[in-house]
Amino acid sequence: MGIQSNIEASAASFTPTMRRLAKAIRDNPAIVLEKTISQIAEACGTSVASVVRFCRAVGVSGYAELRMSLATELGKEAAQFGSGLTLGAEIARTDTLEEMAAKVASLEMLAIEETVSSLDFKTLERVVTALDQAERILLFGIGASHFVAQDLHHKLFRVGRNVFLMADAHEAWTAALMSPARTVAIGFSHSGTTADTVQFLKLARDNGALTVAITGSRESPLARAAEERLVTHARESTLRAGAMVSRIAQLALVDCLFMGVARLRYEQTIDALKRTRDITHPEQAV
Repeated sequence: MGIQSNIEASAASFTPTMRRLAKAIRDNPAIVLEKTISQIAEACGTSVASVVRFCRAVGVSGYAELRMSLATELGKEAAQFGSGLTLGAEIARTDTLEEMAAKVASLEMLAIEETVSSLDFKTLERVVTALDQAERILLFGIGASHFVAQDLHHKLFRVGRNVFLMADAHEAWTAALMSPARTVAIGFSHSGTTADTVQFLKLARDNGALTVAITGSRESPLARAAEERLVTHARESTLRAGAMVSRIAQLALVDCLFMGVARLRYEQTIDALKRTRDITHPEQAV
């Protein structure tokens, strides 16, 4: 995972002081290359010691390594996506439609690349196996995460799995409380702090379900409530009408889950997909 994505993923657990540093770097990653440790501490209204603690919190030994990591990352991104495109920057009022579209496309491609390249495939395999053997699958997410849960529901339901998409928190909690044997409960939240989703996983786990968190923060309350954690990586713009880049990362992970399940029952899956396609699109039936 890149250093900028690591900062984004860790932000929820930061102190207010470290959040100021994270925001400054997120808004303008080049600030680290332009300022000394004393200058960035002064600009963010904090101390040199706090900057050092921030560096260690995001997985580097100190400011020199943070500067080196960011320089390498920004150089790679410039080569991959073109110079002048700062991926950590917000969409600006002065951006043209073409510049805006380029930023969105680049961030989404990067989110998929970082999510897939940093996947814990042993965890993914355990979750895929559990989904394949499950008697009941419960899915829950709120807001934009609900639409990601809906996508996994559609895919699994279409191949005959006993999967339920919870429409509201009370319904989810009731289903979690009444989990039969071999239930898998999956909660979706990029921030990992959505209280209703956290409560859903806690109830499901307490009542015997295997619980899975799909989240952008490994240290979040949702991740801690789950037995298995699948982590996505995305740099979100604050200027958004709900999750954009994080939703794309979650959808890529959902596709990995579904394809993993499909691989275990390949012939059965192909047959189910063909039959459902034929009934919904009879003009394409052979």
